[in-house]
Amino acid sequence: MFNTDTLNDNQLVQNFIDGDQLALEELVRRHKNRVFTYVVLIVKNHQLAEDIFQDTFIKVIRSLKTGKYTENGKFVSWVLRIAHNLIIDHFRKEKLLNTTSNDDTEIDLFNSQKYSDENIEDKLVYDQITEDVRKLIDLLPEDQRQVIMMRHYMGLSFKEISKQTDVSINTALGRMRYALINLRKLIEKNKLHLTKI
Repeated sequence: MFNTDTLNDNQLVQNFIDGDQLALEELVRRHKNRVFTYVVLIVKNHQLAEDIFQDTFIKVIRSLKTGKYTENGKFVSWVLRIAHNLIIDHFRKEKLLNTTSNDDTEIDLFNSQKYSDENIEDKLVYDQITEDVRKLIDLLPEDQRQVIMMRHYMGLSFKEISKQTDVSINTALGRMRYALINLRKLIEKNKLHLTKI
């Protein structure tokens, strides 16, 4: 029996596809901390993070078994992308289910002077702009989308981003620069008016 520790990720993937369960266990062992940390940083809920983490590896197993893994890059980047997409799916579903979840602040919201009609309208406009920008972010290349999500939605520093994505700080900064350039082009192309941002 071979020692799984000496094999790289791609060799382990191939071994799992060939029927070796231990290869998958080794892949999960190697990357579980990084994947789980990534998920919990975004969802900020331990139980939800565990559910998404499990769903991620269920999807990984299915994809490997059906031959959908054709990743040329790193296995862990592919797994993180699956996790990322599942997180987005979760938030989309939650948004559809909870279009009004202001239970705690409802009374304050409607009795407060600062939420006059004009301000409520401003908030609606701002929310719409934020949603439109979020959709445009999804159109960016994966590495650029990832750095924007980590920086602006998760509040990570570039040092933390470089560690999470396994690249240098300069590379992370470069990706952010290109992401913002491309986002600007997309905003112009889609004629978004970001007057409230």
